[in-house]
Amino acid sequence: MHLDVLDLRNFYYRTGLGRAAQKAVRDRLLALWPEAKGQTVVGFGFAAPLLRPYLSDARRVIALMPAPQGVMPWPAGMPNTSVLTEETQWPIPTGMVDKLVLMHGLETSDSTAALLEECWRVLGPGGRVIFIVPSRGGLWARRDVTPFGYGHPYSLSQLEGQLRQHAFTTERHLSALYAPPSHKRFWLRTAPYWEKAGRTVLPWLSGGVLMVEASKQVYAPTKPGLREVVRRPLKVLEGLPVPGVEPA
Repeated sequence: MHLDVLDLRNFYYRTGLGRAAQKAVRDRLLALWPEAKGQTVVGFGFAAPLLRPYLSDARRVIALMPAPQGVMPWPAGMPNTSVLTEETQWPIPTGMVDKLVLMHGLETSDSTAALLEECWRVLGPGGRVIFIVPSRGGLWARRDVTPFGYGHPYSLSQLEGQLRQHAFTTERHLSALYAPPSHKRFWLRTAPYWEKAGRTVLPWLSGGVLMVEASKQVYAPTKPGLREVVRRPLKVLEGLPVPGVEPA
């Protein structure tokens, strides 16, 4: 069940904890995808807070927001690029997307299989997708003071297994949100320290969210007999005279 767009907007744009979470996750996303020049970037769920860095150089940036969640205008102060859509029927042509980001989309979906199929459909050749989900071992999934406390949390093996079943190949993974999910000033002030420590000196510490980058698998045709047909040379030139050779 998707959260309401007003609750998501208020958390990410009007609370200190939400702004800190937005920055931590966006910084990790930019570490994976530092630019998107000339590319089509799409977010689904409530990924809008992460997409702003790509507005300047991407060919197009689209924020898809599922109907059960609701939609808000985005980005502020610029022409709107947010779209209200059915969860598993996106108004995007097949193979058009170069970079796809899901946040607050997969873990709250009632139709995860169909949603993953739609992700696979819209990705183009060489396209990549990043799934951002609550970590089963992290603190953020255990408290409902943030949006990551709702829906189905994942372990890395669970998410990778689900992606594999829908023809995705995991490329890279990392974590974010190592600071406790607290509105207290001390934790907000020290959040950058916890993010840095979680990435470097405290690898055993579980982050609040998993970020898994994947590409879609495209298999070669497996029609019976196809390989043998390809191996046999074409016979359309048989019977024609060979230059420099006298016919018998």
